[in-house]
Amino acid sequence: MFRRLPGDEARNLVSTTPDTAVVFRPAVVTTPAIVTIVILAGRLLAGLVRTVWRHPIAIVVLAVPSVLCWLYDWQTALLLVAPVPAALITWAVVDRSSFAHWVGWRLLAWWRLIFLYRRHWQPVMIISGLGRHLRGRDYLPRLGKVSCNPWADTVTVRMLDGQAVKDWADRIDALAHGFGASSCRVSIVKAGRLLLTFPRRDPLATPMPALPIPVVPTVGPVEIGRQEDGSPWLLKVHGTHVLVAGATGAGKGSIIWSTIRALIPAVRAGLVEILALDPKLMELSFGRALFGPHYAATPERCADLLDQAVKVMQERATRFGGVQRSHTPTVDDPFILVIVDEVAFLTAYQADKDLKRRVSAALATLTTQGRAVGVGVMAALQDPRKEVMTIRNLFPDKIALRLDESEQVDMVLGDGARNRGALADRISPNPTLGAGVGYVRLETSPDPVRVRAAYVSDADIRAMVADFARSGGEAR
Repeated sequence: MFRRLPGDEARNLVSTTPDTAVVFRPAVVTTPAIVTIVILAGRLLAGLVRTVWRHPIAIVVLAVPSVLCWLYDWQTALLLVAPVPAALITWAVVDRSSFAHWVGWRLLAWWRLIFLYRRHWQPVMIISGLGRHLRGRDYLPRLGKVSCNPWADTVTVRMLDGQAVKDWADRIDALAHGFGASSCRVSIVKAGRLLLTFPRRDPLATPMPALPIPVVPTVGPVEIGRQEDGSPWLLKVHGTHVLVAGATGAGKGSIIWSTIRALIPAVRAGLVEILALDPKLMELSFGRALFGPHYAATPERCADLLDQAVKVMQERATRFGGVQRSHTPTVDDPFILVIVDEVAFLTAYQADKDLKRRVSAALATLTTQGRAVGVGVMAALQDPRKEVMTIRNLFPDKIALRLDESEQVDMVLGDGARNRGALADRISPNPTLGAGVGYVRLETSPDPVRVRAAYVSDADIRAMVADFARSGGEAR
């Protein structure tokens, strides 16, 4: 079979064998020298402007000494420039936090932008599949601003046209390893722009002791721990429902007891009632004196307390209807928080079908109608499967502690949570490193936040019970 060859060879030159080597010269269009010079000069000027725009401080640091050396001699330039680094060193020693905020983190961000992200951007994008190499040209997402804080780098990225957030979420492991981080989290800034978070260290690696009992009564949000960025973890309990899922030893008790500890002043003031359901007889029974008659351990008593909460909810709904749409805690209408330590024991593993039906119906009623009238539910469980907890989607706010399987993360926090960086299945089983560490996904935000609850020890609970008894507090 004859095959015509490309190029500017003779018009009728053909090959009679497929492997015949023919040397030819491709067609060349001669460009005038002036056009080439203009193009190169334009590129050089654009590169200089872009460099000055992106790195103004670095340009000034290099340009000022050079100009002084050119105008004067190097001794005079050194004499004029030396006070600046001396002042910066003094500032760093005297007020390290403000120096880090205004200079240190900005300098680190510039360094990591030049020598880490920009240097490795092209190979990481191409190898991970987020960039494309077509017809000899690389099409790459645009690297934006890099910012540093005490624990992580945040990198803004402009996606390629046609890309989706899921394309990036599916490649968080490749991004993390490509830029030398332990993990990567993806969040949306606005249409077409993403924010990548690369942790440099783990600020939650150290256990946090129990927080002091608040002085002022409050129904929330209550402080129960610390977020990864160092800010307090404020958990909303009034006006929502909270689902806590985690394997054995993951730290569910830390969240429950930290919440109770923060609400104790409001309980004393009569603004909060806590209904404690403890079918395992292990967690809440340690401080049952705090709950008085509102403590239940047997399945029958748990069902009775839930029915009682439903009656209060329905009575308030009748009174509030047409009058008010939200609840404000008062002594007459306190906020009622129903805490269930192992809800699956009542909803899935209960042998008595009538009790199982009563509990499931009461929890479904409370989670669908309770928060508007001041009744909230905090439920903890180990197994988040749908057949175990059929009403898990009725909890607006969810917390995932250490889980056994990666699929369970999305079961608890919703679809796509793990791809956004909620790696609850990778939390360390070592209690010192991982107990109380988890990810929170709130109703108002799809992005999970890494947190750690304060550890409330047995001694802290005993002291809390004793202090509650001495103050004359009594759970209503």
